[in-house]
Amino acid sequence: MARAANYAFLKKYLPIEHFEENYALISHYIQLQGTNNAEKYEKEIIARNINLSLLPQKKDFNDSIDIPYVNKEEKFTFIDLFAGIGGFRMALQNCGGECVFSSEWDESAKQTYFANYGEVPFGDITKINPNDIPDFDVLAGGFPCQPFSSIGKREGFKHKTQGTLFFHIAEIIKEKQPKAFILENVTGLLTHDEGRTYETIMDILQNELNYNVNAKVLNSADFGVPQERKRLYFIGFRKDIYSSEFIFPDGDEKRVGIGQFVEKDAKGPSISKHLQQTYIFKKDDGHPEIIDSNSDFPVKTLCASYHKIQRITGTFVRGGETGLRLLTENECKAIMGYPKEFKIPVSRTQMYHQFGNSVAVPVIEKLAEKIVSNL
Repeated sequence: MARAANYAFLKKYLPIEHFEENYALISHYIQLQGTNNAEKYEKEIIARNINLSLLPQKKDFNDSIDIPYVNKEEKFTFIDLFAGIGGFRMALQNCGGECVFSSEWDESAKQTYFANYGEVPFGDITKINPNDIPDFDVLAGGFPCQPFSSIGKREGFKHKTQGTLFFHIAEIIKEKQPKAFILENVTGLLTHDEGRTYETIMDILQNELNYNVNAKVLNSADFGVPQERKRLYFIGFRKDIYSSEFIFPDGDEKRVGIGQFVEKDAKGPSISKHLQQTYIFKKDDGHPEIIDSNSDFPVKTLCASYHKIQRITGTFVRGGETGLRLLTENECKAIMGYPKEFKIPVSRTQMYHQFGNSVAVPVIEKLAEKIVSNL
């Protein structure tokens, strides 16, 4: 029997028969209480015969379950698509943003998101009607790269991107007309399908949705993160809001080494002596990357499959009960730019998967600062 989600206690506020998305509905409403953006959710709550008077007040709710990262200001509003564990949200909230909608299909990621933000993201983006989303200023999301149709007849973005997750982002932008957006993807998007995928995306965003768009590859290691992590970022502004070319933030030439974040005397999770002898060190080819407290360099990119102990892509730590171990939770947080207080309510395997799929928070925060200054 599967373990109940950490937000299952919300069921006490719901009718006996209810949709899974009601968890998202009432948690979004609770976090937006007292703002104009709560109205859309309030109407839907009433329509679903949920007793509004039973729902707790935001402060009481957050205090009772110790939610660490709540909205503090409302300089601008944003939505968090393909939200994962909330890397975009943390960065944008740090810049004074208020999240009015979040979406994530992975159940384990939802649990981590709820533990830190007190909100259950809505599920599958392909089933979300853009009209059900409150109005917002900035759209944020790290969307998966799926195959795109070849550019054929000029029938608009539905013809070229139907069946891809980018299509749903484009639909939301078209319907809601946000002031700006920030999108993230792997650098391989630039060469996918001989560059046609990237060209299609830029064509849709610039010419069909009518946004000024700039894209650039940034390395997290240039922004105070002890990790080499190159990602492609799209920054777009509605043309009546900002018509100049967006100037990406400069990084810092001084790199931060991982050594200062390595936890001394951490016992595990250890890599067995047998696995070290038969796999990890089977070749003298410079793999895998081994670090300790003296390592004055950023580590390689943390992958979502890190838990599989892959010698080519993995970074392992000298120490532990067997002399070699995997990264600890706090080391992963440092590598991705999350604070130590960030809660991880899921298994170690899921923790590695979630951080490996996340954005590096300091990079997004620097981008968000410049976006907000241009709004």
